[in-house]
Order: sequence, then structure tokens, then C-alpha cells
Amino acid sequence: MIGVIDYGAGNLHSVKNALSALGAECETAASAREIERAGALILPGVGEFGSAMKELSRRALCGAIKSAAEDGVPLLGICLGMQLLFGASEEAPEARGLGILAGRSLRFPDGPGLKVPHTGWNSITPLKESALLSGVRAGSCMYFVHSFFVRCGERADAAAEAFYGSRFDAAVERGNIFGCQFHPEKSGSAGLSILKNFIKISGGK
Repeated sequence: MIGVIDYGAGNLHSVKNALSALGAECETAASAREIERAGALILPGVGEFGSAMKELSRRALCGAIKSAAEDGVPLLGICLGMQLLFGASEEAPEARGLGILAGRSLRFPDGPGLKVPHTGWNSITPLKESALLSGVRAGSCMYFVHSFFVRCGERADAAAEAFYGSRFDAAVERGNIFGCQFHPEKSGSAGLSILKNFIKISGGK
């Protein structure tokens, strides 16, 4: 069972619909107990880093997410959810992230012809052999909506990169921890193949 974490700031319905269409068993995980009983977890996210962390803390979900990660439960962060896996963000300097991975989120710099937020289709380039990105070719296009991007503190954690004014980490992978800055559930067949890979990682078919 894949638990899609609900903290009031995520695109969980589109994620759940995509998982169900792929034949995966999934349910909303809105409490620490529901997170603890899930066989795998997805942390979606839309919105602001500080507000999201405040809600995760208010609902007492941070400890359960970190414990699951430490216990080897597959965990996938999507968009803001990926950023929350790290320790900090320029978006909310006063807020602490989950700190599961080393690194922080930075704002795209303003520049000629660069609109922030970065919205739309962009190609990605896998950087290493990756269980999450298995079968995804360099140049595959994914759908992004974000003003901030992750800079991994450990370069080995970066699984894919993309370019928007400068190169940024588009996907991460370390052991049982995964992240996509883009929305795989909105990225057509290439994105669905990533969710299929996560289902397989989680013990599904």
C-alpha cells in the first residue's frame, strides 16, 4: 500500500488518480499512524516551503516521515515535496526542512527572457543509474511548475538535471529516498513510467 501524505498543501488527488490508473493500491496518509502503516510513501507538494513545513509540524507528521525513511520505506517527494526532503530553502530561511537529504532550495535568478516561476515542459538528463528513472531517456520532457530548485549537498544524490537559465537538480535518489522536481503524474507517458518504477520499487507490479 502506497500512502500519499496529506498535509493540506499537495496535489494528492492527481497523484492518487495516476497511481490507481496504473493499478497500484494507494490511500491518503493524513496521520502519523497512517504513515507508519504504509509500505511506501509519496510526499506531494504545491505552495510555499515554510507554510508546508508548518503544517507538517502542526499535524505531527515530520517524525513519522523521518522514521519511515530511516527504516527503509520507499519515499518519493514530488515538486515542493522533493524540496521538503532537504534541510532548508531560500523561500523561507527561518524554516527547517525534514533534513533527510543534504542540500537546500534556491530561487531561480531573474534574467532576460527567464520567467519565474518556471512553468511548462522541459527536458531532463539522467545523471546515473537510477531505479526511479529506469528506462527514461536523456531528452525526455517533464512538466515543471516551480520558482525554487534544489541544490544537492551530496552530488551523488542527484539523479537527473534540467536546464532553465542554469542547470539544476531535477530528480534525486539515495537508497530508498527519491524526488522529482517535476510532476510525473502530469508528464505523460514518460512521467507515468517513473511512477510505474516507484510502484515496482515499493513491491508492486
